[in-house]
Amino acid sequence: MLHSLLAHPRRVFGAIAVVCAAMLAFGILYLQNVVGLEPCPMCIVQRYALIVVGVFCALAALSAKPGAWRLWGLLAVGTAAFGAFTAARQSWLQWNPPEFATCGRDLYGMIESFPLQRVIPMIFKGSGDCSAVDWTLLGGTIANWSFVSFAGFIAAILAVLLKLPREAGRLPA
Repeated sequence: MLHSLLAHPRRVFGAIAVVCAAMLAFGILYLQNVVGLEPCPMCIVQRYALIVVGVFCALAALSAKPGAWRLWGLLAVGTAAFGAFTAARQSWLQWNPPEFATCGRDLYGMIESFPLQRVIPMIFKGSGDCSAVDWTLLGGTIANWSFVSFAGFIAAILAVLLKLPREAGRLPA
């Protein structure tokens, strides 16, 4: 089954794009609007990474050439790696919360108040709200599941890219 799936790269990229859209809908429509959770700065960075991975995979799915699949796939892998790093850092903060939990500014407040070279380290330093565990599923936090998702996207995309032939011939859609 895996071999037949990898023989159709556009379907894999399309499936990842759909999963990204479903995850965003779950996070925004359910967790934020129904449950009432407010995303912390690291959650927002992961959300943006998920959007970009979904867009890159959708562009790859819409492309008919292996060269475009490689380009969009590698960009998606890089973005997913950044998202996985952010999720891993937030998971670490949740397992090892800071001694003094302070509610820092939200991402937009930081961007408005500080230059970008100061905002980026502030995001990854985390704050009290980034280390809070507000929701779990099967024992994993949102950050844990975000990391698992990004790692799965990376594995699937790399499997497709490594399966692509070196020559420029057309493959089945």
